[in-house]
Parts: sequence; structure tokens; C-alpha cells
Amino acid sequence: MEHIFTANIKEVLLRNFGENAEDIFEKSQLIQYINEKTRSAGRGSKARSSFANLYAIYVIIEDYIANNFDKNEDYSKYEGAKFSNLLSRAKELPFGSSLQNHALNNRMNSEFEKFFPTSEYKPIIRDLVTKKYWINENLLNIKIGKADFNIASSVIEIINEYTKTKQDAFQRFVKSCEALQVIENTSPIEVENFIIGLLAPNVDARLFEIVSYSILKFYYHDQTIIWGYEMDNLNTENLKLYKTGRTNANDGGIDFVMKPLGRFFQVTETLDFKKYFLDIDKIQKYPITFVIKSDEEVEPLKQKIKDNANKTYPINAIVENYMACIEEVINIPILNIRFNEAVKLGYLNNILDEIVLQSKVEFNYSNEDDEE
Repeated sequence: MEHIFTANIKEVLLRNFGENAEDIFEKSQLIQYINEKTRSAGRGSKARSSFANLYAIYVIIEDYIANNFDKNEDYSKYEGAKFSNLLSRAKELPFGSSLQNHALNNRMNSEFEKFFPTSEYKPIIRDLVTKKYWINENLLNIKIGKADFNIASSVIEIINEYTKTKQDAFQRFVKSCEALQVIENTSPIEVENFIIGLLAPNVDARLFEIVSYSILKFYYHDQTIIWGYEMDNLNTENLKLYKTGRTNANDGGIDFVMKPLGRFFQVTETLDFKKYFLDIDKIQKYPITFVIKSDEEVEPLKQKIKDNANKTYPINAIVENYMACIEEVINIPILNIRFNEAVKLGYLNNILDEIVLQSKVEFNYSNEDDEE
């Protein structure tokens, strides 16, 4: 499969391998995998970026090159790279600050296997006892005719190029937001259409979480609750929604928290019941609201989760216990409705400002004005 970024991949291979570039592109499973994972490069900042699995490959190959194994044949004797070092390095890379250990431990290998079910190689080799990691060198050495070519440096170049492309796209996104901030009072319809365009199933998961939070924060903003410990001493307090940290962070399954009700919100894009039940288990079956990146209606969504769970759990009471913990499901159509209601209350500019603020925090973005 070829897409816009495929040309960049082939350009790197051509620069490094000349007339053998096309054969290497076709024969290398690792290059083919990277080609598949970089489809979003031409779709701007809103498309899912897939950095976690790419960076898992990147940091192990970077370690491989740092020890000159791309130039000698001693890799089989290497003691391996430390997990802690690899994860720390991945977090240093652009967009990598909130990465977790899943890609290094299993997710990258599992996904690779889905693309190449008949392949005899797993990209990442690890020793669970020593917590040491290796790249599968068989995937780096490509034989074309009688010649062998090592693609390690080319893989690093390709992923760097993809990262730069996504950084440029995101900078354009922030600049677009900032331009809308200038005209938000004179062209509110343009601002509304821009934000609505960010509520789509194909939007990058992190941007979707940011936009969801910004909308819900101001949707709940003017809603109040009356509470207190004594009937003659009650408090009236506005609902406040707090974002608990970076998107995709290892925060126990809580993306937003509402005060004073103590409601928990989790943003997700999967319908895999195991993910929902895991989040519920993390918080000891405390009620939780799921914000789902889907256009599908709420009841069919919940039914899919339940039906899939019933296939695994033969005891209905177990499934019902988990399903009872789902306090509310908020899908994309509901987010659109709540966005329109918040706009009617006069919070359009606030929502846009919040999107800009949270986006800059999430993607470590700054410009000269911010620094000043």
C-alpha cells in the first residue's frame, strides 16, 4: 500500500541504497510495517500519529547503532539494552512524553504479527528476567541478490522524517487555532465549524481528548449543585471539570475528574470490553463515564461491549456488575449537542482558548510570544 509519506520512505532508501532501494522497500517487512504506520503523515495534525510502536522500534535500533552493530557482526553477543533506558529515551522524543511501556513490552510485536501473520520473526526480543531488549537483526539485514544491506540507519531517518512531518502539521494546527482566536468575535461560525471538524472518528486520539475536555468543561461550567453537611448550612457550587494529566498518561484510567460530584471520565476509541473493564477495575468498580470516539448511537455501543463481554464471561452476573459501573456513555453526536449548548451560553471563545492551551501543553509547543 502506498500513501503520501511512502514517497519520503522511498527517498530515504534511494539516498542510502541507490538502485536497490525499490527491492529493499518491497522485501523488508520492517519497512512495510513503518509504511503502514505512517499513513497519517499526509492527513495533518488531526490524524492518529501512532508514535508509540514506531518509537519502540526507534529506541532499540538507536541503541543498536550506538554500539556499532550495524557495522559489525557481534550483536548476538550483546547483553541487551536496559528497559528503563529505552523508555526514558522514548519519552524524550517529540510527542513521546506520555508514552507508556506497552509498545516495548508487547503491543508493537502483536501489531506486527497482525500485518505479517506468517513471518517467522518478531521485531522486539526481550528477556523478562533481566529486562533487556534487542531488535531482531534478521529484520534489519536485507538480502538483494548476493548483497546484504543493513537498514538500521534508514529506519531511524524515516521515523525522524515522519516525526518532523507531524510536528510541522501540528504547528500549522496551533497557528490555525491562534488565527481563529484573532477573528473569533467577528467570524464565530468559522470557529464553530473548525471545532466541530475536530469531533470525528479519524481525529488523533490526543486531539479528540483535548477537544472533548474543552467542550465538557464549559458545558458543565454553569451547572450547580447544592450540598452540605447541615440543612441550614448548604453550599451552592458550580460543577468544575479537571483534566488529570497528559493524554494517554498512566494515571489509573482517569482522564477527567468533576468536582464536587466526584465523577470520573475516561476517553477511549476502542470497543474492546477488556479495556473498559480494566479501567473499571483500576478504580475499584467506581462509577465511570466513557467518552467514546464514535458516531455510533449510545445503546448499540453499550450492547456491543456487553455482547463481547458475554462471549468471554459465561456468568451473566459478572458482566452485569461491570456494565452497572458505566455511569454514562458520551459519543460524538452527544459531544456535538453539548458543544452547541455551550456555544449558546456564550462559551465558544473559551472552548477555543482551552483547546489552544491544552494542545500547547500536550505537544510541548511554544512560540516566541509564549516565551516572552
